[in-house]
Amino acid sequence: MDEKVQGQNGFSAEAPIPLLTPYTLGKFQLSYRVVLAPLTRQRSWNNVPQPHAILYYSQRTTKGGLLIAEATGVSDTAQGFPHGPGIWTKEQIEAWKPIVDAVHAKGGIFFCQIWHAGRASNTDFQPNGQAPISCTDKPLKPQTKSNGIDVAQFSTPRRLTTEEIPQVVNDFRLAARNAIEAGFDGVEIHGAHGNLLDQFMKDQVNDRTDKYGGSLENRCRFPLEVVEAIVDEIGADKVGIRLSPFADCVEAGDSNPEALGLYMVESLNKYGLVYCHMVEPRMKIIGEKCESPHSLLPMRKAFRGTFIVAGGYDREDGNNAVAENRADLVAYGRMFLANPDLPKRFALNVLLNKYNRETFYIPDPVLGYTDYPFLEDTE
Repeated sequence: MDEKVQGQNGFSAEAPIPLLTPYTLGKFQLSYRVVLAPLTRQRSWNNVPQPHAILYYSQRTTKGGLLIAEATGVSDTAQGFPHGPGIWTKEQIEAWKPIVDAVHAKGGIFFCQIWHAGRASNTDFQPNGQAPISCTDKPLKPQTKSNGIDVAQFSTPRRLTTEEIPQVVNDFRLAARNAIEAGFDGVEIHGAHGNLLDQFMKDQVNDRTDKYGGSLENRCRFPLEVVEAIVDEIGADKVGIRLSPFADCVEAGDSNPEALGLYMVESLNKYGLVYCHMVEPRMKIIGEKCESPHSLLPMRKAFRGTFIVAGGYDREDGNNAVAENRADLVAYGRMFLANPDLPKRFALNVLLNKYNRETFYIPDPVLGYTDYPFLEDTE
């Protein structure tokens, strides 16, 4: 007979399901394998994190849980939409500190996802109205955002010169250092979903003829220089990366995504990153599942660190991924957004709150942000 247990994760349930078993992530002891995925919320006025984020992140924290903060800009050219947080100024570092402290006060582990939008931006979000930077000067067509409502408009990008690329690498290095100063336990380098690093990696975008374009090795050079700089700055035990080789977000697709994914994880093994966070092939576009013949299994087998998967997972799917050793951890986005106590709900196998797409990106500091009910509020 199944015993009722109060496990290390603190949830009272039957003997724990695979998702709720403990896990050692480098030097961090996790109580369970459910991860808060990085989620853009657009509530950081003028790119400065706000006090309402203290409640938002602490609501989603339980002892030994891993949270990944929303995409956080590395410089004043990194933004691709309004009110995304940054971490390139002293004011931003100071604004992050109470948010990080609140997560730590509840025993959570908190990584900051650092990013640069590259060409997925427009002149409105750039200093002095300049063109967004990228590996290319090919423009993007307008795109419907992942809430299925808003349409993003993009300006024609400016192609970075070979000589400018080390400065962007340095922006990432400084952002990582700033994240540690703000108290984060580590950083996740955002190399997914059509942002600057992904633009360099993907052959449908990168049309360069210098050492950063052409061959697979050349296209991956810039992302790997970013990895090396950050590892040298803060230590590999505090560095993860997110990749989406199979995705085709904002016109950033690749002709051989499996080769790209394998090349990247094999290259990352040299640096000893604490984790690799990969988006499932079925999520070709953010927020939409589709049938795919591809699998992350070859990358899972090749990567020597912790492997996190994301992309359209539910409770059963996540349990199976862990039970079948296809992943160590599973990241949940919209489901965690709408259910601040998601691990507890998974433990008890109860009904979940439904998310409301219409409030994903509105500037309201409460509505659709900190007002999703906990289980005890609905009983």
